[in-house]
Amino acid sequence: MAFFFVSAAVPAFAVALLTATGAALAGGSNYGVLPGALPQIGGQVREWAVPTPRFARDPAPGPDGNIYIAVMNGNRIARFEPARERFTEWELPAGARPHGLVVDETGMVWYTGNGNGTIGRLDPKSGKVAEYRVPGGGDPHTIVLDAAGKLWFTVQGGQRVGRLDRASGRIDEFPMSGNPYGLAIDRQGVVWVCRLGADALGWIDPASGKSGELPTGRGSAPRRIAAGPDGSLWVAYYGNGRLARVDPQARRIVKTWELPRAGGERPYAVTADAAGRVWINGIDTDTVSVFDPAREQFRVVALPSQNVGIRKAIVDAAGRYWYMGSHNGRLGVVQ
Repeated sequence: MAFFFVSAAVPAFAVALLTATGAALAGGSNYGVLPGALPQIGGQVREWAVPTPRFARDPAPGPDGNIYIAVMNGNRIARFEPARERFTEWELPAGARPHGLVVDETGMVWYTGNGNGTIGRLDPKSGKVAEYRVPGGGDPHTIVLDAAGKLWFTVQGGQRVGRLDRASGRIDEFPMSGNPYGLAIDRQGVVWVCRLGADALGWIDPASGKSGELPTGRGSAPRRIAAGPDGSLWVAYYGNGRLARVDPQARRIVKTWELPRAGGERPYAVTADAAGRVWINGIDTDTVSVFDPAREQFRVVALPSQNVGIRKAIVDAAGRYWYMGSHNGRLGVVQ
């Protein structure tokens, strides 16, 4: 596959390479790298224009400290090296249209082929891509990594959840209605899924084979979910502008909070850092809100550009918040 190197036209941004761990203790949104925590959030924001701003979305941290991005309409995977402020891009097989991605402990990039019903694996060292056909086809959506190293993904329009065994390449599928969207894995290994169109969370326990649901209330439209360091799950209610805390062991909603007005009415991306702070954005605003559960208070951070469109964001090993503006093609970091 072809690849390209592009230097960002901005002053030098000296940062240390990030410390990464394996998947076993991955928090945040189960992206393989254990999120860190800034001692203090200064609210400083930097942004870079991606080389191919064609609905770039869903950033993910790699064990090398770099940030990987799915460029959906450009049919590419991009990598940003913070230490060099340099982008690299790889072309994917025709029609793949990558939606979500995650980077494993070996540095392999796994992505959902939303356009061709596959799970893809990109080797950044060689540029080679392997594809795994999803048995039921459809539109693979969001992807995460569990403690055993297996990949879990949603198939939104196909009304299924899939699991890929990296060792064998086998894909198992589990039916789930309600347009399954974001997903996260709790400390017991139970997979929790946002059933966007059903106003509910679905859950699958791989150990017992049991599954079930937790209603989130009429009009809630849960879109994305993240695991906190204390074991709590945090859910963005896209439908009614609220952030919810879930106790996965009790399988109950502990409490919900309305986003501040400046934080927006359409909560979308959500993740948590090692200090337990929850980062959530309203896609209808150019801001990011940081929620302190101990004080039950929000802090709103204004972003430097307009029409951002954050659909997924992550916290890296250093505690910095990385977001991708799917509307304006700019990768940003808050620290």
